[in-house]
Amino acid sequence: MVTTRHKKRLTADERAAIRALRPAFGALLRAFDADLMRGHGLSHTEFLALMFLSEAPSRTLRISDLAAVCQQSLSAISRTVGRLENAGLVRREQAPHDARSYNAVLTAEGLARLEEAWPTHIDSVRKYFISNVQGIDLRALADSLERMAANG
Repeated sequence: MVTTRHKKRLTADERAAIRALRPAFGALLRAFDADLMRGHGLSHTEFLALMFLSEAPSRTLRISDLAAVCQQSLSAISRTVGRLENAGLVRREQAPHDARSYNAVLTAEGLARLEEAWPTHIDSVRKYFISNVQGIDLRALADSLERMAANG
């Protein structure tokens, strides 16, 4: 057991919640990944990139902005975009107002693949997440998670 000089300690419920967070989040992402890969040949990260591109004006985002919304490093999102580009789901274009930057642009094929994968993602979210948080105020949970992300 770890000893500490701090007089304040976490309650048993606080300890249980924080210790369960990382394994639960990891299991959730692995399940989303497996379902999307099995059904559509897409990783969850690739699905998210397609989703964010589909929501962007002109279905286009600077690669650095796509990295931010996907919570990936620039090098990781570049590899993701590369895989999507090789599959014909995204194309890379030089940014019109900044010759040093590139945009990721969702192709018609990418939008079609996203639309095919969307029901699988919804089923996964309901199966692995929603079914496990029944009885919890989802709006309050979302607000709490958004606060954590904003303060992190």
